Parts: sequence; C-alpha cells; structure tokens
Amino acid sequence: MLLEQVHVRTYNHPMTAPKTTPLRPGAYPYTRGIYPQMYSEGRLWTMRQYAGFGSAEESNARYRYLLAQGTTGLSVAFDLPTQLGLDPDDPLSRGEVGKVGVSIATLDDMRRLFHEIPLAEVTTSMTINAPAMMLLSLYILVAEEQGVSSDKLGGTVQNDILKEYIARGTYIYPPEPSMRLVTDMFAYCAERVPSWNTISISGYHIREAGATAAQELAFTLSNARAYVRAALSKGLEIDAFAPRLSFFFACHNDILEEVAKFRAARRMWAHIMRDEFGAKNPRSLTLRFHTQTGGSTLTAQQPENNVVRTAYQALAAVLGGTQSLHTNGMDEALGLPTDRSARVALRTQQILAYESGVTRYPDPLGGSYVVEELTDGLEQNALTLMRQVEDLGGSVRAIEAGFIQEEIEEAAFWFQREVETETRVVVGVNRFRLDKEEGVPIQELSAETEGARMREVAAYRENRDQVATANALTALASGSQTSANLFPVVLNAFRAGATLGEVCGVLRRAWGEYRG
Repeated sequence: MLLEQVHVRTYNHPMTAPKTTPLRPGAYPYTRGIYPQMYSEGRLWTMRQYAGFGSAEESNARYRYLLAQGTTGLSVAFDLPTQLGLDPDDPLSRGEVGKVGVSIATLDDMRRLFHEIPLAEVTTSMTINAPAMMLLSLYILVAEEQGVSSDKLGGTVQNDILKEYIARGTYIYPPEPSMRLVTDMFAYCAERVPSWNTISISGYHIREAGATAAQELAFTLSNARAYVRAALSKGLEIDAFAPRLSFFFACHNDILEEVAKFRAARRMWAHIMRDEFGAKNPRSLTLRFHTQTGGSTLTAQQPENNVVRTAYQALAAVLGGTQSLHTNGMDEALGLPTDRSARVALRTQQILAYESGVTRYPDPLGGSYVVEELTDGLEQNALTLMRQVEDLGGSVRAIEAGFIQEEIEEAAFWFQREVETETRVVVGVNRFRLDKEEGVPIQELSAETEGARMREVAAYRENRDQVATANALTALASGSQTSANLFPVVLNAFRAGATLGEVCGVLRRAWGEYRG
C-alpha cells in the first residue's frame, strides 16, 4: 500500500488555489450539495438517534421519549441474534438477547416496538442487513394494521451485505444468494414501497474498522457499483431503482477532511451514475447520505470530552451537506446511552441547527483553496483504490480475495501505531490524562430480558395457525430454489405466523451459511 493511501492528509504543499470555480449547489455533479439552497430554505437534515435495547417495550419508550424531545426520525438498533436471523431461544443467542439492540423475532414484537407511533408520520431507519427483507416485511405488516399502505411508508433499511463481509461480520448466507435478497428488495419496493430507501450503502462500518477517509470513499462506492450491476443483471431499469439508493458515512475528527470527503463522494457518484450506468433521472445522480459521528473516536477516558468530539463531527457533517444525522452519546464507549446522554446528543444537533448559523449558506466552505484541494486529493486517492478493486473483478471478488480487508487492516495498524507513539494525540488517552477517572452513570440492562423473550416467542409459536405457518415456510423453501422474487413469499410467511429464526432458517438450509 502506498503511504499516502494510509496517511490521506499528505498533499502537495503549499496548497494552491483550485483551477476552476466550483459549480453552484444543486447542479451536476453536485459537489456543493444536492439542493440549490440546502438547509437555508428550512429543509433541515433529519435528526435521528440510533436506539434500541432489551425488549420492544423498553425500546418503544425510548423512541417516544426521543420524539418528544424533538427527533424527526427513528433509527432502530437490533440485537445480535436479530441481526443474525436467530430467535431469542436459539442456543446461539444465549447471552446476547437485547444487549446491543432490541430483540425482534415475531410480528407481535414489531407491533410492540411501534406501539402508538404513527408510521404514516415518521420515517424509520433500520440498521439490519442479512435479514433486512424480513424486518422490512414485519414493518410493512404493522403499518397495514395501522391502516397505512406500503406506498405511504418512508424510511431506510441498511441492507448492505457486502460491507458485512468486509468490516462488520453479521452475515448469514454466501455472497451470491445474499445479493439476490438485496436485488429482490430493490425490485419489490420500486413497485410497492416507492418512498422507501431500499439500501443504505455503508462506509460507516468500513471507517470504524480502521479505514482512512479515502478508503471509506473507495470501498463504499465500489460496493455501490456492485449493487447497481447486480440489479441491472436482474433486468431492472437504472432509473427505476437508483433514486432510492442511499448512503451512510462516518464523520471523524478532522473537520476539513470530512467536509471534503462528502463533497468528493457526491461528485464521484454523479459521474459513475451518468457516465458508467447511463442514468438520466437527476435523482439517480444525487448521492443522498446519512451520517453518524464516529463511534471509534469516543474514549472511555474522560467521557465528557466525547460531547466536544461529537459536536465537531456533527458540524463537519452539516458543512458537508448531510441529509440525516445521528450524534453519539458521550457514554457509548462504556455502554448503551442513557436517556440523559441521548438527550445531550440530540441537543447538540438542535443547537447546530438553530443557533450556529451554519444552515444559512449551502456549502459554506466551497471555494476555499484548502477544501477544494482536499476534495480533489481524496477523490484521486479513492479512484486509485477503486481501479484496484475493478482490476480484481469488482467488490465481491476483491472481498473474496481479501484485498479490501487487508487494506483496512493496514490502515488501522498505522493509526494505532501513531496513537501509541504519540505522533497522533488523543486527548485524555495518550496526553492530558487524569490520575483518577470520574465515574459516569451507564444504561442498566435487565437481567430478565433473555428469559422473558424466550417465553414470549414460545407462546407466539404455540398460539398461531400451525398449518398456515408450515405451508408458508414450505412455499419459501420452494421459492428459494427458483428465480422468483422472494419478498412477497417472506411477507406471507410472517403474515402466517412464522418467526424470524424460522424464515432465516429455511434459507440457511437452502443456501448454506457463509464461513468467512
């Protein structure tokens, strides 16, 4: 790996003024933003706070609290068993039920999760990947019970399985059938759930695994290429599904580099979609993205410092033109955020929106010789990496060859080396330490959650129509061996009373499990 791919801040100095004046916001290639006025017309970003823990009832209470405090969209965190398509009474779920998110296995669970939350009035983002089709199916069924048709639903399902093989690890099936689930969702939602973002192509987890800003750009957009190619190979028209593609990026501490990263991402995606894939619809060319402040930048030492880190990162996201934002709680290096830390994180966004003045101008740093050169430099570094991925046959082949994983691991090594040698300062960790740390309250999780969830799912199975459930699961097994769209078959299985573990289990038996 070239050193400048690891140390992305290495550019030619002194910096020189950009050769061209950037185009106005809202104009192709959207470097300066996807809307002409951005936030200055009162179109603020969606303020989401990623949340979920324990039972559906506990998480529902947190969502209602956050909505009362001014969040403008929900963001659901699922526990590890749910992310892996396991029911809470599966032996492999032991010790993990409700720990890093909410436990969801049945239609009853999803009903309780959104109790008294009007799904026609809020947008919901769900961080779920391998079983994304399954969780969206449950959400659609709950909306139907509220009298909300699928075409009225708004939100996002992450559904980005490639980055799971790269950085996060919550995959179930091998890449090929996993990509089928992704593209089946593209096709179904384009027709039936047109306002839903069918994928959030995620650089966040790539960055959190140790990638540089240029690597985050390169590998995220390479994965996006792979999804577009897969959809086109299924016969989908580019402008039928591309407007509902969305992205998810991290925002770390280098403010100007992060602003430049978002600007470069928009420009690169616009060129890819127009010049490579022939998209005509302007919405197919515009990169819309959610941002989360960097979880890996949070420190357990002096956790109150994380409020400042998060504020600076949120500022960079807004200066970079994000459409949606989550700000981390100061205590998230220690545990799940408490009500208080979640409220402070939300207030950070609200102060930025209503008091800072940065929403008055679209792309306020556009034209700065520093930001323009950073934007150009990141783009060039990212394009070099993308060419390497293409030379290997695209993202799937590059993942199978271990190229992307090795690149990230090397970048993470260099970062950690810099911290340990103190050439990179982390306040409170390798400099400005305290002799004695002050304790902070952490979110308490009930020890009874796992047992209660096991009893609930057992009772759910006992009280359903067993014949209808068995028939629906048989139909799913048959469908998995055809090329037919699986979304309506999965939807019917949940309507008939199947559990998440049962639906995912049918596909496990049909397709096998990926052992990376």
